[in-house]
Amino acid sequence: MSKPIVAVVGRPNVGKSTLFNALAGENISIVKDTPGVTRDRIYADVTWLNHNFTLIDTGGIEPDSGDIILSQMREQAQIAIDTADVIIFMTDVKQGLVDSDGKVADMLRRSKKPVVLCVNKVDSYQKFIADVYEFYNLGIGDPMPISAANRQGIGDMLDEVVKHFPEGADEEDEDERPKIAIVGKPNVGKSSIINKLTGENRVIVSDIAGTTRDAIDTDIVYNGKEYVFIDTAGLRRKNKVKEELERYSIIRTVSAVERADVVLMVIDATEGITEQDAKIAGIAHDRGKGIVIVVNKWDAIEKNDKTIYEFQNKIRETLAYMPYAEMVFVSAVTGQRLPKLFETIDMVIENQTLRIATGVLNEIITEAVALQQPPSDKGKRLKIYYTTQVSVKPPTFVIFVNDKQLMHFSYTRYLENKIRDTFGFKGTSLKFIIRERKENE
Repeated sequence: MSKPIVAVVGRPNVGKSTLFNALAGENISIVKDTPGVTRDRIYADVTWLNHNFTLIDTGGIEPDSGDIILSQMREQAQIAIDTADVIIFMTDVKQGLVDSDGKVADMLRRSKKPVVLCVNKVDSYQKFIADVYEFYNLGIGDPMPISAANRQGIGDMLDEVVKHFPEGADEEDEDERPKIAIVGKPNVGKSSIINKLTGENRVIVSDIAGTTRDAIDTDIVYNGKEYVFIDTAGLRRKNKVKEELERYSIIRTVSAVERADVVLMVIDATEGITEQDAKIAGIAHDRGKGIVIVVNKWDAIEKNDKTIYEFQNKIRETLAYMPYAEMVFVSAVTGQRLPKLFETIDMVIENQTLRIATGVLNEIITEAVALQQPPSDKGKRLKIYYTTQVSVKPPTFVIFVNDKQLMHFSYTRYLENKIRDTFGFKGTSLKFIIRERKENE
C-alpha cells in the first residue's frame, strides 16, 4: 500500500503552515502574517506512533474570492482534498467562526472524506474552551483544541487522524507486479505513451495541459510479463495560467511515486528540460526510486549526428544530482523505441533489488581506500572498518567508521562511484548510512 495522504486545509492565516512545520520538523512552509503567503502546496513525510503518512500543506481556501491567487489556492486545495485519505480542517479560535469556515466545511462534506476538525491558537484551554464549542455549529464532528505554535494538543489530533487511515495502509503490498509511475509536466505526452503501449485510448488525451483527471492504473502485458502503469493526473483546467497549473502536478506526483518501483520521467523534446522537470524528478530521487528519463516527441526534432549527445548533456547538466538515471528517446505518436522502455524498466528493477555479498563489498571498499586516502582533520584520519548492504529498493549500505564528522560527502560520493563502477546499479539511487564505532568496540 502507498502511504496515506493527509491534507491540511482551511482559510488563509489560520496557522496551517505553523502546524505543518511542527509536524514536518523543519521550516518548509513560509509563515507570515499575511493571508496567502503559502502559495504552493508543500508536502513532507511524517511518522506518528507506528504510522507513516505524507502531509500536504495547502494554500488557504477563500471560497468566493475573485482574487486570482486565492482562486488558484482554492484549486490547489480542491486537488489536495480529492487526493487525501484524511483531511485536517483548521480554524482559528481568535477569529471565531466566520462565514467562510461554513463554506469550506460544505466543500469538505461534499468530498465524503474523513475530516478532523481542529481549532488552532488555543494557547490557554480555560480561557478559550467556550469559544471552541462554537465550532460544533459547522456540523463536521468534534472540534479539537490545539496550539500549533506551542505544540499543544497535536498528539490527540494525530491520534484521531490515524484512526481514519485505510486498513492495511502500513502493510506491504501483496501485488508483486512491477509498478511504473509515469510523471512529468502536463502535456508532455504521458497519457499518449500509455495509450500507445496499450493500443487503446484508456486515458483522455487532448492538447489542453491537465486533461487527465486522476491517477489511473493501467495493466500492460509485454512479452508475457505484467506491469502496472500509474499515470499521474494533471487537473481540471479552470484558469488559463499554464505556469501556475504546472505547480499543481506536484501532489499527485508524490502519491504516484510513493507507490511505484520505477518512475518514468517524461520530458518534451520540443521544449527541452525545464526547472519544473528537475523538481518533479527530485521527488523520485528523494524517495530512492528507480528512474528512467523518457524524452518524448523525438520524432518532432530536426536531427544531425550531434543532436542526441547535446540533448543528453543538457539533461545530465540539469539533473546533475542523479547521474545514474537511464535515458530513452521515444515518440508516442510513431511508437519509436517504446519497446526499449520495457527492457530499461526490467534492468532498473533488477538493479533496485540487487544485493551485494558483504565480503565482495568490503574488498571493493578496501581497494577504493587504498587508491584514495580517506580525509583527515586536525591530524585525525577517517577509518572505514566495515561496510554491509542492509536493504534494497533502493540498495542501502551501512558504513561503519571511527568518526562520522570525518566522512565527507565527497568521499561518500567517491565510494559510491567505485561501487557503481563494479556493479553498475544503473537507473537506481544508492543510499548510504554512516555509523560510528569506537576502535575498541
